[in-house]
Amino acid sequence: MTDMSRYHRQTLFAPIGKEGQAKLAHKHVLIVGCGALGSSAAEMLARAGIGELTLLDRDYVELTNLQRQHLFTEADVENKTPKAVAAANKLATINSEITINHVVIDATADNMVNYVKQVDLIIDATDNFDTRFIINDLAHKYQVPWIFGACVGSSGMSFSIMPGQTPCLDCLLKVTPVFGATCDAVGVIGPAVQMVVTHQVTEAIKILIEANQKLRTQLVLFDLWHNHYQQIDVSRSKQENCKSCGVTPTYPSLTYQNSTKTEVLCGRETVQIRGRKYPLESLESKLAQFGEVQANPFLVSVEIDSKRLVFFHDGRAFVHGTNSIEDAKKIYYQVVG
Repeated sequence: MTDMSRYHRQTLFAPIGKEGQAKLAHKHVLIVGCGALGSSAAEMLARAGIGELTLLDRDYVELTNLQRQHLFTEADVENKTPKAVAAANKLATINSEITINHVVIDATADNMVNYVKQVDLIIDATDNFDTRFIINDLAHKYQVPWIFGACVGSSGMSFSIMPGQTPCLDCLLKVTPVFGATCDAVGVIGPAVQMVVTHQVTEAIKILIEANQKLRTQLVLFDLWHNHYQQIDVSRSKQENCKSCGVTPTYPSLTYQNSTKTEVLCGRETVQIRGRKYPLESLESKLAQFGEVQANPFLVSVEIDSKRLVFFHDGRAFVHGTNSIEDAKKIYYQVVG
């Protein structure tokens, strides 16, 4: 039985109260991405008493993550723990009374659809617009609200997208400039991450307790270092002919032709390859002929010359040490045959 006293300070806040707290306990949120934004958003929601969290992420914890990605430790780096798993394990020690699911996959239109159908809200904590466009189309197809968020350097932005009411991401990007740089190229400071998360989680709580009349309707942009803060009315950007949210949507990001099979991960000298699923146990023994192998229940990795290959249970592989898709495929097939 849930001890409601842990939420006493939150229920004292009149707009939430005991009624709002009870609503939170019955809501389910999907967080796509468990890096800087996702890990912090997950912690805030877990502490707030959300009933169920599903954490979806394709990556594992690396040393450079610790500067800004909450919930992770040096032990997670050493063990190459998948971010979704590491976050779920830590959150279980923070609030054991909620349900936390971890999903270690690359977010695609096919494998995300069942998760989207089950939730009340989606929080975008991704690092690329391909995935955001998939979220955008799935959210509109199944009428699930979602909250966009992004940050780089000391800047960030956030917008709450309500299907049928607000402009969608595609509408928004036609009229609003977005970051041309990435945190892998120009860096990012922790406070910028927390500012975006603060906006996202505050809006999330409003949606989850059904206080929609209090939702912020503007796009928020800020630069903490240069002391800039701006709210832009983007209501007129909603397009009737939009392929994602218009009168006759076709959801273009959900088609097979628009899904990425091989991609370079921005700024990391890493290529992701989606291939066949191999049992990790058999891979572990096979990879031993090439070099020292590290393994856990979710992935197997090996160092070959100047490159590191990491194989995941869902058939994906990271080839670290190159930005060349051709070179990555060459060493990948050299290993798996």
